[in-house]
Amino acid sequence: MTDSTNHPLSGLWQPTQLQKLYYGSKTVVTHLIESLPNEKSKAFIITGNSLATKTPLVKQVEELLSSRHAGTFSKIGEHAPVAQLDEATELVGKDSSIDTVISIGGGSPIDSAKAISYRLHEKNGRWLYHITIPTTLSAGECTMMAGFTESNGVKTGVRGKELVPHVVLYDSSFAVHTPQRLWMSTGMRAMDHAIELLYHPTASEMPARWMVLQAAQSLYQNLQKYKETPKDEDVITKLQLAAFASLGFLGTNIKGGLGLSHALGYALGSPYGIPHGITSCLTLGHVVKLKAEDPAAAEQIARLVPFLGETTSGDDKKDGELVGEKILQLVKSLGLDQDLRNYKVGQDQIPVIVKRATGQEEGDVYKKVEGLVKGLF
Repeated sequence: MTDSTNHPLSGLWQPTQLQKLYYGSKTVVTHLIESLPNEKSKAFIITGNSLATKTPLVKQVEELLSSRHAGTFSKIGEHAPVAQLDEATELVGKDSSIDTVISIGGGSPIDSAKAISYRLHEKNGRWLYHITIPTTLSAGECTMMAGFTESNGVKTGVRGKELVPHVVLYDSSFAVHTPQRLWMSTGMRAMDHAIELLYHPTASEMPARWMVLQAAQSLYQNLQKYKETPKDEDVITKLQLAAFASLGFLGTNIKGGLGLSHALGYALGSPYGIPHGITSCLTLGHVVKLKAEDPAAAEQIARLVPFLGETTSGDDKKDGELVGEKILQLVKSLGLDQDLRNYKVGQDQIPVIVKRATGQEEGDVYKKVEGLVKGLF
């Protein structure tokens, strides 16, 4: 039986293929070369334009690789558009000596590296070894899914347990270069992962739920510290580890999507050009309040109350609503978007967004989610 609930306590956790997670300042310099699968490995770098042109990071990795550097593709845009993915796949596919892909950046380069591996495996039966150097808190390094955007603007994806990166290098000296707003908003994305995994019906009690409670606490405390001292590398490392804890113990046995906040994030994100960190800022607190009406979800959400510095009342619904309120307050204190005023989304899009998120056109769930989306305008 793979389902896990608290009544009765039973479940399954299947770990992923992650082999090593290094963390701390200068991790890339210290551990990148030993992370390659063998002495003859050739590595291809997948990254975004900003990292390649506005920071020294990509050049640093190229120099470390030296003769093992097979090439760099730095045109990956937000939400990983399919045209760029096609171009990168073709480049990597041309050189049969490449056995490793190194992603540097946030969710888009990480997902693109996974998708390239998936596509090449379909052609030649070979998976690429994936080393990732994340520079945001969106935790794409933790999943076996790879999302990208079709030419019509709708996000799609591939999945497979072979897509989880083999090595994660959390390097605070790299993350110092990430713009503060991007870092904090992707931190809210990590909070979204933690909370939606907590109430996911097939999440394991241990280690998944135990870890996400700690992740939420660390994100809650350290995002506020980061806002005050954005160059403090210890705070950055704590946030990187919290992002990993928010999704790194998902395992390969989870069924279905993470939850309503994520579904709304996909409905709002790539179709309207809204970054996923921001979609989590908009949706998570409201979704948690909505989920507090469901006794099974409320029971899990209520466990968060002491981790956010509050006292449990014993009433799961009330405690769940309190958690939702604490998340909304956190978004506000970080100075991040609380509504859609900064984005080009017309109110005529409400039914489109709600249908995309729920898969429904009427009924109770539709009405509740419609109310939530209306509140974002």
